[in-house]
Amino acid sequence: MQRRLIRYKTKPELADKNAELISAVFAELKAANPEGIRYLALRLEDDMFVHFVEAAADDTGGLTRLPAFQAFQSGVRERCAEPPLVRAVGIVGNYRMLGEP
Repeated sequence: MQRRLIRYKTKPELADKNAELISAVFAELKAANPEGIRYLALRLEDDMFVHFVEAAADDTGGLTRLPAFQAFQSGVRERCAEPPLVRAVGIVGNYRMLGEP
């Protein structure tokens, strides 16, 4: 199981557009219903975005191949005031937020 935490800050005038693109990814995920993927995206009040992605080692393509995800990725750096920082993470505690490991 791979877990990644991605954090970045958007330019204020592009934060709503970024949120719309993320929403489209979730709509497509819901329709495609790929197995082995869990995904959470949060928007903080200062236009910082935090994404948490959990996928089986061989299932990451279920997310990255989605057209909506590719549209989100295209131009993400131009929408950012602070570039994306990607980190592998481990779960220390989980209370009803994520599926059981």
